[in-house]
Amino acid sequence: MMRALYLGSTGVFWCAVAAIWAASQWWDAGETQRAKSGDVRYRLDEIARHDRAADCWMVIDDAVYDLTAYLPQHPTKPEVIVPYCGKDATFAYRTKNRGRPHSTYADGMLRSHRIGTVAK
Repeated sequence: MMRALYLGSTGVFWCAVAAIWAASQWWDAGETQRAKSGDVRYRLDEIARHDRAADCWMVIDDAVYDLTAYLPQHPTKPEVIVPYCGKDATFAYRTKNRGRPHSTYADGMLRSHRIGTVAK
């Protein structure tokens, strides 16, 4: 009797773990697809609320990026980037405010932080 109870509860536990894992995979794939397809659209006033280092969204070429986690990893000080949080930073990104564009490596990294597009 105890063995059957043990085996049954162990089976239920692992089924629950598998279901949670499958649900998380499905949810993550859906979020990624929505962001890549541009289904998630943000108004400029929504983006403007994310205007500080602890919560930094930017618009670059009409795409919206959440750069909050990336700020500490950026080669320059966060103070260089923070003034563009919550705003359209296309010109600053394209020129680095010195007339030089970011590298293709930076472009690739930027894509991983995309969360949607600007609502027109």
